Amino acid sequence: MAVTTTGPLPPGLLDRDDMRRALKEHDFAAVFALAKQHGGLSQNRIASACELTPGKVSNVINGAQQITSFEVVCRIADGLRVPGPLLGLATRPWEAVSEDEAAPVDERTGDEDEADLPWRRDATVATAARLTRSDLVLDRRAASKALAVAAVGGAALLEPLEGWLVDSPQTAPITLAGRLGIRECAELEAAARTFRQWDHKYGGGLRRKAVVGQLAEVADALQEHQTAAVEERLFRVMAQLAGMAATMSWDSGMQRRAQDYYKTALRAAHAGGDVEFGTNILAGMARQMLYRGRPKDAAELVRLAQDGARGKAGPRVLAMLHTREAWAYAAMGRVAAFRRATMQAAEALADAGPAEEEGAPYWIAYFDEAELAGVTGGRLLDLARQDPADQRCGRRGGADAVRACERPSQRALSLHGGA
Repeated sequence: MAVTTTGPLPPGLLDRDDMRRALKEHDFAAVFALAKQHGGLSQNRIASACELTPGKVSNVINGAQQITSFEVVCRIADGLRVPGPLLGLATRPWEAVSEDEAAPVDERTGDEDEADLPWRRDATVATAARLTRSDLVLDRRAASKALAVAAVGGAALLEPLEGWLVDSPQTAPITLAGRLGIRECAELEAAARTFRQWDHKYGGGLRRKAVVGQLAEVADALQEHQTAAVEERLFRVMAQLAGMAATMSWDSGMQRRAQDYYKTALRAAHAGGDVEFGTNILAGMARQMLYRGRPKDAAELVRLAQDGARGKAGPRVLAMLHTREAWAYAAMGRVAAFRRATMQAAEALADAGPAEEEGAPYWIAYFDEAELAGVTGGRLLDLARQDPADQRCGRRGGADAVRACERPSQRALSLHGGA
């Protein structure tokens, strides 16, 4: 499809294969050179349009400097009127699209207005592409700023997630197959499992960039025409990778970016029909809220997960959700509710027979009787420390209460083979 532009670039320049390739690869030396050679723009004109100095434009063309700042990439897109998707960005505000097709963008952060973002598959892919592109071009200064941005809570977090409970809209059948097949999907799924093992062993850091890069590749593949079966599996891989990027971002201290990846993972799980992993993502978001001291938001997220999981999730997943619910109640000091949720977790786990074991997803295999005992013991200790003299554990107060609360933790150690 031909791209028209109202900016300084002449019509047709953005349709050239070499220009599109340069834009996709963020090769701005080639972009500026093509703008000069085939677009008739001077270095001063390019600099003025993109809010750069002529010297910087010259250095970029000569290879002496590279552009890696997300903010500068956005300025180039807006100054030269390059549609956002050609640069891996979200649709820019100036593009001539309807309100239903474009999500408003906060120019200060690049974040889309999640409340207005439709729960369509194309919107999910665009969100993943924007988020990964901005992450991969983060310079050191921008990364430092990202550390200071706090995760949001309350209605700003919860309201946009209600789309999780609504079925994905039907789309027209795909008739043109993409470049990926079932074998490639299986390889991507295996890579995602490897990345998960990295996450458990090492946490964030450089491995986070590897996960984000793989997520960007999956988003690119979903922008092509894939068969329905391949598309569904790719969305499930996207959910896995985005969930790992969230926890790795959290490990790196980037709370808001972790939240953005969590939301992307939830949308991808929704698009791929992976209800169980979607509930796991919501449980992860609840855990983040608990660590941020927002137990009411955590309880709402768990409730949303439970509503979506009803009749669709296995007993281990349901037991895990109940323990996350119990954690929220413990943080709020609601002892009776904590006990009820803990009992429900134990009952759900007791239903995990051999048939359920065989069909359970690999990522929930860790949740067994030992895990339940350990989580319960930790929460009981939290309650005892809130008011050691209160009768929150057993029927005794003070040190006796703390000792009574430690018993589930000792049970967990014995089940894991510890002393």
